[in-house]
Amino acid sequence: MDVDLLIERLHPRAVLPERAHPGDAGWDLRAVEICTLGPGTRADVGTGLAIALPAGFVGLVHPRSGLALRHGVTVANAPGTIDAGYRGEIRVILVNLGESEWTCEVGDRIAQLLVTQVQVPRITEVSALPGSGRGDSGFGSTGLG
Repeated sequence: MDVDLLIERLHPRAVLPERAHPGDAGWDLRAVEICTLGPGTRADVGTGLAIALPAGFVGLVHPRSGLALRHGVTVANAPGTIDAGYRGEIRVILVNLGESEWTCEVGDRIAQLLVTQVQVPRITEVSALPGSGRGDSGFGSTGLG
């Protein structure tokens, strides 16, 4: 399927998203501002980019695993959702779950953008749901080890 992702640079330091490897699902998003996060703090960091997603698509802002592993910094609302109608700047809400202060510099990779198709089903209220093999067994119902 050929789909174009239209991108506008809103800031002169903005870097177009890049994939590190040809088979990667996500594009790296980079910061256009400096931000320092102490342990347990969060902030929204600008990328200087806006996108126009085609109808029927969504952008998902995911954490970078290396940033989370090395520094405890992740995306607070992971995944962040960019709806097809949104045209503002992509801003990433970062949170420092680590034990040390972390500083984001201009140009640092702070998150990944995944773009995928979405299906929006009709909402149908019913008096009872159809049965399934799992039923209403919840979290941990198959064991935790």
